[in-house]
Amino acid sequence: MAVDLISELIEYKDEERIRLGMMSSHRWRMDPKVLLFTMSRHKFVAKMLSGKAEALDIGCGDGWGAQIVLQEVGSIRGYDVDPLLVEECQANIKVENLSFNLWDFCSASLAQKAPAAYAMDVLEHIEASREDTFLSNVAASLTPDGVCIMGMPSLESQKYASVPSQKGHVNCKSGLDLRATLSRHFQHVFMFSMNDEVVHTGFFPMANYLIGLCVGPRS
Repeated sequence: MAVDLISELIEYKDEERIRLGMMSSHRWRMDPKVLLFTMSRHKFVAKMLSGKAEALDIGCGDGWGAQIVLQEVGSIRGYDVDPLLVEECQANIKVENLSFNLWDFCSASLAQKAPAAYAMDVLEHIEASREDTFLSNVAASLTPDGVCIMGMPSLESQKYASVPSQKGHVNCKSGLDLRATLSRHFQHVFMFSMNDEVVHTGFFPMANYLIGLCVGPRS
């Protein structure tokens, strides 16, 4: 047994080291638990979208979460409005069936529709005056039976958020408000609460994070 373990360690020693993306690296340095929470959200997305031929990662950031979702779906097209993030993803993540593109869903929908999409930690950064345009373009980028997962910090959690987070979070919502907002653009919305890495169906005001599973984009 000891010999086998030593052989494995030698093999691991020679493997190329993995480099985190800029956002994931920052989270690891700031508080490793935050990276765990982010990865847990993407694991939930992966399991909910399991078997889908393709998914859109809207607000893909540094692309780290997409690699978790890719374990369960055929391919992923990642989109972000920040050219620096997109360029880093394109340069550093060379994974089959995973691409990264510059796109602003507040401006236009995609011509090539997909059966699934997700946007984790995106909607809270979009001004309320633009949220319907954003969601309308997301819905229009899906097939008629498309599925979309939206995740965001709860309004109630913001008193515990850091100052930089509070400045960037211009549109956090309560659970009921998020469901009402998503229902304007999708026929069915199933809501989940989340505390740390645990997803559940508990009391919205006690949730740190909210997830809406949306089915059937409205035309």
